[in-house]
Amino acid sequence: MTTSPVNTTPLTWLYAPGDRPHVVAKALASGADVIVVDLEDAVAPDRKEYARTATAELLTEPQPVPVHVRVNALDGPLAAQDLAALGALPGLSGLRLPKVTSAAQVIGIAEATAPAEGGAPPLHALLESALGIEHAHAIATAHPALRGIALGEADLRADLGVREDAGLDWCRSRVVVAARAAALPPPPQSVHLDVRDLAGLAASCAHGRALGFLGRAAIHPRQLPVIERAYLPTEREIEEAETIVKAAMTEQGAQALPDGRFIDAAVVTAAHCTLSLARRR
Repeated sequence: MTTSPVNTTPLTWLYAPGDRPHVVAKALASGADVIVVDLEDAVAPDRKEYARTATAELLTEPQPVPVHVRVNALDGPLAAQDLAALGALPGLSGLRLPKVTSAAQVIGIAEATAPAEGGAPPLHALLESALGIEHAHAIATAHPALRGIALGEADLRADLGVREDAGLDWCRSRVVVAARAAALPPPPQSVHLDVRDLAGLAASCAHGRALGFLGRAAIHPRQLPVIERAYLPTEREIEEAETIVKAAMTEQGAQALPDGRFIDAAVVTAAHCTLSLARRR
């Protein structure tokens, strides 16, 4: 196998409710690449303050895996309190911003969370409305602190009135293109809400991979191995990638493999990406 660098882009993002510290502790030991402590949808209104306090206590120390926090709605009073309490804590690896609709929101949060001695924490924007999708590229390029964009499909589905899953494919592709155009990592897929439907999750992941997503958010640890299997290359894909890279090392320029397949620089680049992901096994 080639010595391509290991791909460190997360494949699994596991959500855990901020008002249930024991669930967060289990999530930290689940093997997920990133834990997302949720202060928004997963927390009842009368538990918001406790969720913030418990999360701040957790993040006073660095954690064994990256921990992101999804703050409350940006147009409400709770988001500012979340940012003030959590933005500079040493255990925080990123902030997930819900229902982003404009570049101005990202800029405002980046400026509000930047301490005098350093920059803002890494920000990840969730696009969950038609307006957010329309402004996808502007959001993706709004500020250097913005490190990723992704969809929130439950809210987007409701906003658009979409009944069939295929109705979201244009929005999915729009976000993938916007991320690439902004030189951001490929976005992870949105959550699969039925935690018992592992076959459906696998099929959905295969579709997302075909659209250009990389990895997926999860709401239960049992979903993690399904997501990893879907997004890690198969043995056949690894073998094909190795064949392409070896051929490219011996000859320069476009060429045909013995089986008739044509390869050029773009094909070689894709092969290197495959081998980089394979090294995560």
